[in-house]
Amino acid sequence: MPLEPEASREVFQGHHIRVVVETWPQGRREIVRHPGAAAVVPLEGDDVVLVKQLRESIRAETIEIPAGILDREGETPEDCAARELREETGYRAEDVRPLGMIHSSIGFADERIYLFRCRAVRQGGPEEEGVEVLAMPMEEALRAVRDGRITDAKTVAALLLAADRRR
Repeated sequence: MPLEPEASREVFQGHHIRVVVETWPQGRREIVRHPGAAAVVPLEGDDVVLVKQLRESIRAETIEIPAGILDREGETPEDCAARELREETGYRAEDVRPLGMIHSSIGFADERIYLFRCRAVRQGGPEEEGVEVLAMPMEEALRAVRDGRITDAKTVAALLLAADRRR
């Protein structure tokens, strides 16, 4: 099977995404092109620092790890994760370690999310509005994954990977 489409045309250009329509031997596909993102599991002792925020796309508040889009020239995924932690929570990242990379929604998007864990050191308050900072024991966060209170894919994957690495 070819790794390049027979044809491709851009149908939308937004602030953070582009949508292209591609023709493949199996048929036509609409694909979201995304610059990628980085996310971090910030640990403060036995607690994980999370954020609660409104996600308009699903019309609900979610509990997530801090994350953001790789949209700054020359910024590495690790630097992006540390910046987002600071902006969303007011914490500083120390001892940042990679957890891996995931594709967030492989059926229609090329977004890659680089996952990290770090030791979180409180610096001050969050810089972003509309974000509530939550700290909960890692075991409680894992229960929230299992019982459906945390459904965000990057958060589920990162918490499971971080818990596995702590053992």
